[in-house]
Amino acid sequence: MGLQCGIVGLPNVGKSTLFNALSNAKAEAANFPFCTIEPNIGIITIPDERLNILKGLVNPQKVVPTAIEFVDIAGLVKGASKGEGLGNQFLATIREVDAIIHVIRCFEDENVIHVDGKVDPISDKGVIDTELQLKDLDSIDKRIQRVEKIAKSGDAQARKELETLKIYKTHLESGQNARSLGADLDPEDIVKELQLLTAKPIIYLANVEEESVLTGNKWSEILANEIALEDANIVIASASLEAQIAEFDDLEDKNMFLEEYGLKESGLNRLIKSAYELLDLITYFTAGVTEVRAWTITKGWKAPQAAGVIHTDFERGFIKAEVINLEDYQKFGSEIACKEAGKLSIEGKEYIVKDGDIMHFRFNV
Repeated sequence: MGLQCGIVGLPNVGKSTLFNALSNAKAEAANFPFCTIEPNIGIITIPDERLNILKGLVNPQKVVPTAIEFVDIAGLVKGASKGEGLGNQFLATIREVDAIIHVIRCFEDENVIHVDGKVDPISDKGVIDTELQLKDLDSIDKRIQRVEKIAKSGDAQARKELETLKIYKTHLESGQNARSLGADLDPEDIVKELQLLTAKPIIYLANVEEESVLTGNKWSEILANEIALEDANIVIASASLEAQIAEFDDLEDKNMFLEEYGLKESGLNRLIKSAYELLDLITYFTAGVTEVRAWTITKGWKAPQAAGVIHTDFERGFIKAEVINLEDYQKFGSEIACKEAGKLSIEGKEYIVKDGDIMHFRFNV
């Protein structure tokens, strides 16, 4: 399953710097380069040390990591919800992504002029929030007009939907995002069907100066307090520092550079981990002499669903899954040795796949 994250933000907040840093990044698992599809779309493979471990044990012909697609979404201006500027393009693009990365300026620099003349992360957040909320209200109002007619006829399902829609409408009109209401309010997935923009999973990236990358600063603290009630993650990073990190080809040199700032990993890595956590994603592996490969699935998926990511025939004709824990694979050194040690389990259709499982599927179609 492909993962697509849209990068949004006002002018001069560091959005382009971050995207350019991503475009130059060298994944740690191997030299899997960033690929530009269009000027504002690119794919970067996800660094995962477990791939290196399996590569050393299996010695495959190739290693295939999983990947994230980043979209540098067109700029936003006030009035975008009404089609101002590139508003329609912006809103159409953001509707398609799995998660939003909202870059917010949390640094002062007299050489980089802020669009509103001063650093104000709450105001910056509010501009984009307002435009997305207005667009969501427009979608809800149109849906209410259709559902009301059916509800008046006595249709119980329509009345239930109308009640839910009105709750969301009131919430949005109060200046709050749909995601802060929580999923329990909408068991019928009405909001999911509407694809409300403010219901999208979001990561706020507080772009701080290099000196504050470890601890954050007053601006990032203000932002963290502001989003406390939202179902959202926050990552503190420095886009300018990420640009420097991305220049390193040698992993040892890169790690030495990170150590100088007291960092164990780059902001890019933390951003990817945050996206996986936010979207409840995990990784399982297939390992053979032809290839070692990482596969992204949703946490809680059962073995047939996981097999379907490889090919729909695998899910349709699923018979069983052979599963080895990565730690056991490391300890015993091979699939055969794991099997002899009783560390290869045979699992059926109800098996819930775990992060890091090494799997081989048997199927018949």
